[in-house]
Amino acid sequence: MRKYYQYLGLALIMVFSFYYTEKIALIVLNKNPLMQSINEQKENYEIGYVNAIIEGDYIIPGINGLVVNARDSFYGMQELNVFNEYYLVYEQVSPEVSIKDNKDKIIKKGNPKLKQVSIILSLESDISEYLKNNQYKADLLVDVHSYERDHYFEVLNNESSAFESLENNLNLNKENQHICVLNDQNYDICLKKKNYLVEPTLTLNSTNYIEVKNGLESGSIILIEEDAKLSDVKLLLKEIKYKNYDIVYLSELISEENI
Repeated sequence: MRKYYQYLGLALIMVFSFYYTEKIALIVLNKNPLMQSINEQKENYEIGYVNAIIEGDYIIPGINGLVVNARDSFYGMQELNVFNEYYLVYEQVSPEVSIKDNKDKIIKKGNPKLKQVSIILSLESDISEYLKNNQYKADLLVDVHSYERDHYFEVLNNESSAFESLENNLNLNKENQHICVLNDQNYDICLKKKNYLVEPTLTLNSTNYIEVKNGLESGSIILIEEDAKLSDVKLLLKEIKYKNYDIVYLSELISEENI
């Protein structure tokens, strides 16, 4: 029993020793002129978060804030021993209102501040081949029969009867983005799985290119239907480029990470 208390005493001494050593090191570090310079200037480089916007059943993603990690920034600048904003290290701060806490809401577009759009393909065709050959990012709706591992496109579970089976495959292959593009059959299971619920902003078919072009805006989620024409897709890509929007995967478009 005596040895037990001896070991316990030694453990407590070590814990308090580490604690006070850390405290002393922090005090010394904060007195360093470079660290003081970082602490004085860091607020000039920090960015506040943007809350997600909820409108009834729908939600538009927010954007994380960025705060400076003073200690890591100090170590990055230590060799030159002079403040340089290039070496500032940031940490993400989640919005108070976030899509992560509102997975029962439907995402209808990405945050318009980011000047991005996403393209979703309903199936593989000459359009998907064109996008792939020209290195465009896009998402592809797949079922258990059409799913291929390590596909060029970001794949999304569009299975109805075998949703769980495909979900497990996506998880196993680390390709599950936990995003559901809503249709007539998948709402309940996607809600139960707490996947992100997405409804396209625009849907391109064989007859409505002008309507889609006129509706195109930052944050748009564009579904390309089976009967859409490659010629219209090419025109749409030109319009996206003209408006200076980046085409990103859907997981990037709805992400609140501040890049």
